[in-house]
Amino acid sequence: MSDRPLIVTAQLPHELQARANALRQEHFPPERNYLDAHVTLFHAIPAQCEDELKRCVKSIVGEFAPVCARLLGVMSLGGGTALKLESPAMLDLRDHIADRFHGMLTQQDQHKPRLHVTVQNKVSSRAAKALQAQLTPQIDAQDFAFRGLAIWRYLGGPWEALGDYAFRGKQVI
Repeated sequence: MSDRPLIVTAQLPHELQARANALRQEHFPPERNYLDAHVTLFHAIPAQCEDELKRCVKSIVGEFAPVCARLLGVMSLGGGTALKLESPAMLDLRDHIADRFHGMLTQQDQHKPRLHVTVQNKVSSRAAKALQAQLTPQIDAQDFAFRGLAIWRYLGGPWEALGDYAFRGKQVI
């Protein structure tokens, strides 16, 4: 088993995923673009928690229906640009996972994230502001549902997929 940390993401619906991937391909610096577009819930759960994390995620997706969310528009990351998302229900599910791994989370993962999909990062503030101005009229607010959760292993740049778990339960939150 690897000692590399684990990442948990919320899975976008396929159409929104494709659109975010296209934006990322077009605007993310190519030398650092190892990944598809993603919504990170946890950045670094310890590797020794892998089996417990998989059991936890499987339990959650088995209980809950796809989780309601909203694309709000464009968001500044300072030196980058993202699609801003809102989902109180996803943050509640995230809290459940965080409680399960209390004492094992990094400082970064102890705080609720601002849900977003990064489409540009590590560029000048000027370049980021220009893209935000360009994208703002093109990105309309829309409702969607997260289709599941995924677990990844961080490999120092690229990520190794460890599991993609679709929501299949009946409980709506």
